[in-house]
Amino acid sequence: MTMPTPPVDARALALSGAEALRRGDPRRAHEAFAQIVAAGVADAEAFLGLAHACHGLKEHAAARSAVDQALALDPRNLTALILKADQLAAEGDDRAAASFYVAAIKAAPPPAQLPPDLSQALSRAQASCERYAAQFESYLRDRLTQQGVLDRASSARFVRSFDILIGKRKVYYQQPQFYYFPELPQIQFYEREAFPWLDRLEAATADIRDELVAALEAPEDFKPYVQADPRRPRYDPTGMLDNPAWSAFYLRREGRIVDANAARCPATMDALADVPLATVRNRSPSVLFSLLRPGARIPPHTGFVNTRLICHLPLIVPRDCALRVGNEIRVPVEGQAWVFDDTMEHEAWNLSDRIRAILLFEIWRPELSEEERAMVSAMFEAIDAHGGGKAAWTI
Repeated sequence: MTMPTPPVDARALALSGAEALRRGDPRRAHEAFAQIVAAGVADAEAFLGLAHACHGLKEHAAARSAVDQALALDPRNLTALILKADQLAAEGDDRAAASFYVAAIKAAPPPAQLPPDLSQALSRAQASCERYAAQFESYLRDRLTQQGVLDRASSARFVRSFDILIGKRKVYYQQPQFYYFPELPQIQFYEREAFPWLDRLEAATADIRDELVAALEAPEDFKPYVQADPRRPRYDPTGMLDNPAWSAFYLRREGRIVDANAARCPATMDALADVPLATVRNRSPSVLFSLLRPGARIPPHTGFVNTRLICHLPLIVPRDCALRVGNEIRVPVEGQAWVFDDTMEHEAWNLSDRIRAILLFEIWRPELSEEERAMVSAMFEAIDAHGGGKAAWTI
C-alpha cells in the first residue's frame, strides 16, 4: 500500500530558501524552492527565489525560465521585471532589456514605499534606461544627420516629432476649460506667416508703449486680472484670484470698448483695426495691457475655449521673463509679437525687479471659416440667453 505524500510546507521552505540565499548557499536554496515548484504551490516569489538560486549555480537557462514563470503569475512584479531586464542585457539585447526596465519604473510605487534594495535596483534600472536612450538618440541623430534629414532645411514639425520620439519633448493637447471645437491643429506657438497684420502691429510698438507708460501713471486703473464674482463659488486653484501681481488695464473687455481707457490709447486702438479679433457678443474680444509685477509667476493653466488664439506684443521686458506653452519656452523681446494656443498648458514668470508689460488680445483661429465663427458666436449668445447672463470667460 502506497503511503500518502506528506503536504509541503511552502512557507517554511521559502524561508529556508531565502536564508540559504542570504548565506550564499545557492544549492540549498535551489533544493528548497524546487520542492515548492514540484508540489505545484509556487507563487511568483518562489519562482524568483528559484531564479536567484539558478543564477548562483550558473544555470542561466533555468534562471530565465523561473523569471518567466514569475512574470506569468505576476506581470507587474518589480523584482521579476528587473531580473528579466538584467537577463536580456546580459544577452546583449539592449532594446528588449530597456522595455522591461521601463515597465518596472512605471509599475513602481513612490520611492518612500520601497525597501532599500528594491529602491537601489530601480535606480539602476533608471540609469540603464537613460544610457540606452542616449545611445539610441546618438545613433538616430548621427544617421539622420548623415542623410541630411536633420539639417537646417528640415521640417520643424519633423524635428519636434523626433524630439518626442526620443523623449526630449512631451506631447501636450488642447484642454479648454469649457468649450472644445474638434479637429483643430495642436500647435503651441503659431508661425507668424499666418498673420500678415502682425507687421503693422509691431510697427506701432513705440506709440503703443508710450500709451502704456502714460496709463501706468495711474496705477489704480490696473486691476487684478482674475477677480472674484460674488455670484459664483470662490475657486482659486492658481492663487491668482484678486492678486494684483497679475494686473490688467482694459481697452476692450468682454467685447465692449472701455471708453475711458480706449480714449487714452488711440494709437493702440488704431493698430488693432485690421486684426481679426474673436468677436462673441458680451464675451470677447478682450484687449488689455497685461502687467506682471516683479517676482510674480502665473502658474500653469489652460484657457477657456479653443476657438481663439492669444497674441502678445511685449512692451516692457526686463531680464528673467519668459512664457512657456507646452514644451516651448520663449523669452519676450520688445516689439516682437507672438501668437499661441492658450488651451495648451502654459505659464509665465517675471523674476526680475521691474514690471513686465505686454499688449494682450484674443483672435479667431485662422482654421475656422467665417461661417464657423458665426456659429460659435451664435452658440454662446444662446447659452447666455438661456442663463440670463454669461458664465465666466477668461483669457
